[in-house]
Amino acid sequence: MKTEDQVERAIARYGDAVARVCVLHLKNQADAEDIFQTVFLRYFQKAPEFSSDEHEKAWLLRVAINACRDLLKSPWRRRVTSAEVLAELPAPANEEAGDLLDAVLSLPKKYKDVLYLHYYEGYTAVQIAEILDKNVNTVYTLLSRGRQLLKEKIGGAPDGQPVEGSL
Repeated sequence: MKTEDQVERAIARYGDAVARVCVLHLKNQADAEDIFQTVFLRYFQKAPEFSSDEHEKAWLLRVAINACRDLLKSPWRRRVTSAEVLAELPAPANEEAGDLLDAVLSLPKKYKDVLYLHYYEGYTAVQIAEILDKNVNTVYTLLSRGRQLLKEKIGGAPDGQPVEGSL
């Protein structure tokens, strides 16, 4: 088992990233907080050894994603509709960033995950492939198709011209 100090250090370093992933997947603050606690409880109980800080962060994010998926698959969850949607998310720094995040969140899950991890968490395609247990070329394809869908959603420029401030 990890010590309390180790868990507190991990929460201080990676808590924001884990919380964002939870809210992104669950779109519900209360469920996200439950999963957040579950992730760090597993961290405390399992006491995994990591080769680097990035490995530790990737492990925590992977556990968070898996726990969110498990919750979303549960039979109880399928029968209950939450009153909260994205209303409890903190307001973005500017309206354009908020619109872009809304557009990313509205994409199908397979694109949303890779785009979020790449652009908001700063992971490379190789790292995303390891986190999501996918082939690297699959991640490149998902990033490319996700960017295309995103451009269509936010009104990309005609004739393949880059959109100002776009991905």
